[in-house]
Amino acid sequence: MTAANNTSKAAANTAAGRKKADGLSDDERAAMKERARELKAEERASKDRTAGESALLEKIAEMPEPDRTMATRLHEIITANAPDLWPKTWYGMPAYARDGKIVCFFQGVDKFKARYATLGFNDEAKLDEGAMWPTSFALRELTAAAEAKIAVLVKKAVS
Repeated sequence: MTAANNTSKAAANTAAGRKKADGLSDDERAAMKERARELKAEERASKDRTAGESALLEKIAEMPEPDRTMATRLHEIITANAPDLWPKTWYGMPAYARDGKIVCFFQGVDKFKARYATLGFNDEAKLDEGAMWPTSFALRELTAAAEAKIAVLVKKAVS
């Protein structure tokens, strides 16, 4: 075996080992890279609400249907019911923050090839109810009833 063959085999084994060792899918790896880019832009956006909203609307515009329509409507509902939350992106997803901490976010079906879209709430959201409560909600469509429930959740999350 030549030195070149040994080197290419070693490189292939190392790359395969990294892939196996980190346990991340290609989609997860892409989301992490996207988040790294967001962190660089976050300082600007944290000082300028318009910059954060601009980035969020760009992400929504890039989404395929029906994610785009759902994210657009969620943006309207969230900004109307919690105007003090700052729009921004978080791991490539539309998100809304208070004091720099994510309160809620939208994960479209296409993001990780999921069965349904998700409206998620982080621990900054004040949704506590007893010993156990939901923090993630599956969305298949936005009906009037679903929109009303979302408005109540968002108001409670920032109360």
